[in-house]
Parts: sequence; C-alpha cells; structure tokens
Amino acid sequence: MFNRLSTELVNMILIIGVILLIIEIAFFHGGLIFSLFFLGLITYFGWKKYHRFWAKIIFWIGIIGLVITILNMMAVRFILVAAIILFLMNYYRLRKNPERITPQFQEMNTADSEPLFKMKPLFRWPFFGDQKTTESVYSWQDINIHGGYGNRIIDLSNTVLPDEAIISIRHFVGNVEIYVPYEVEVSILHSSLMGRAQIFGHQQIKVFNQSFLYQTEQFHQNKPRVKIITSILSGDLEVKRI
Repeated sequence: MFNRLSTELVNMILIIGVILLIIEIAFFHGGLIFSLFFLGLITYFGWKKYHRFWAKIIFWIGIIGLVITILNMMAVRFILVAAIILFLMNYYRLRKNPERITPQFQEMNTADSEPLFKMKPLFRWPFFGDQKTTESVYSWQDINIHGGYGNRIIDLSNTVLPDEAIISIRHFVGNVEIYVPYEVEVSILHSSLMGRAQIFGHQQIKVFNQSFLYQTEQFHQNKPRVKIITSILSGDLEVKRI
C-alpha cells in the first residue's frame, strides 16, 4: 500500500505530525522530552548490561515506558489514524477496481542508459546494537549511516582506501571509534551535544553543544585521505592511528 503513496502526501502527514508534536510539547506536556530522554537512557544502560538480571528489568521497563509515552502523544495518534484511513481507502479502492498485473517488457535503450551495479553497504541501520567493520580484509565503500543506541567501530587498516574516502555518521547515543592507518591523511568534522573527543592521542576535548574541525598537515596535498563527518547527541569520539 505505502509504495503507492505520493511523496507529497507522506511529507504533508509528517509535517502535520511535527506541528502537533511542537504544540503538544509547548502547551500541554512540557516534560515530554525529559521523559523520553530519561526512558531512552535507562533503556540504553539496561541493554548495555543485558546479561545481568537487574539490567533486563531496567531495559524492559524503559521499553514499555517508551511505548506508552509515545502512544500517548497527540502527533503519534494522528499518524496512526492517518495510516488507518489510508489503508481503508486503499482497501476500498482495490475492492472496486482490482489491480491487474500484466507482464511488461521494456527494451533498454543502451544509447541513453548506462550500467548500474547494486552493492551491499558496509553497515546496516539498526536502531539498537553495536557495529564494527569486519576483522578480515574487505572492499572499501564510503560510509553513510544513522544510528540510535550502541557503539560504532570502523577499522580502516583492513581495506584499501581510494584517493578520497568519506565516513559520515549521525548517531543518537553511543561512542564512535575510528582506526586510521599512519599513511592516511585525515579531516575530522565533529559535532555533539554532550561528550568528549580524542584525536590521535591528544588530550580529550570536552564537547558541549558545539562542533570542531581538525585535519592533518598534508591533508590537501597527499593521498589517500579520508574525510570523517560525525554528529552525536551524547557520546564520545575517538580517532587513532593503527
């Protein structure tokens, strides 16, 4: 059903949902953000120590609390109601006009097209869980990932980098570690609401609602070079040589 929806309709529903969320936070439930943040933190810490009995209790308390809090939000209720209405409308339309599927054969115009190859990315986008590059040799691909909870570890010593490589990570809560070979030049653009950063063994930098840019001396002259762009709500960044 959802693959038949226009992007404009989906965007309109999301925009209305965001407006309702802002109204709800501003005028009705000012402590909603604090509740979500607190429940998210206890869920994260419970998941990190999940092998312990008390951590399992904390984790599921946090999950249940998050679900109840989110379902009680006016914006979420609106999106759920909108999804149900769209489902019923689509069901009624298909009942009246059943969709006919016929095979279609389309000749490819090789003069106007070029071959494309679908490749598997190095990282998936799980909301929970740690991720790291494989310990065996792997083929390099630029990294662009989003994350919720967990740590991210990227080891560049097990791959052959191109002349210019890009690592872009946007993360909610958790730490990011990046291991870079000595012969690789590096540029690091990092922003964080809360956390610390340690770059190539230098003293840890406290980051509080700010961003900074560091790069090696020969970054614009030598290759290979890697550009690292990270954005973390709460967590530490460590970039070191290996």
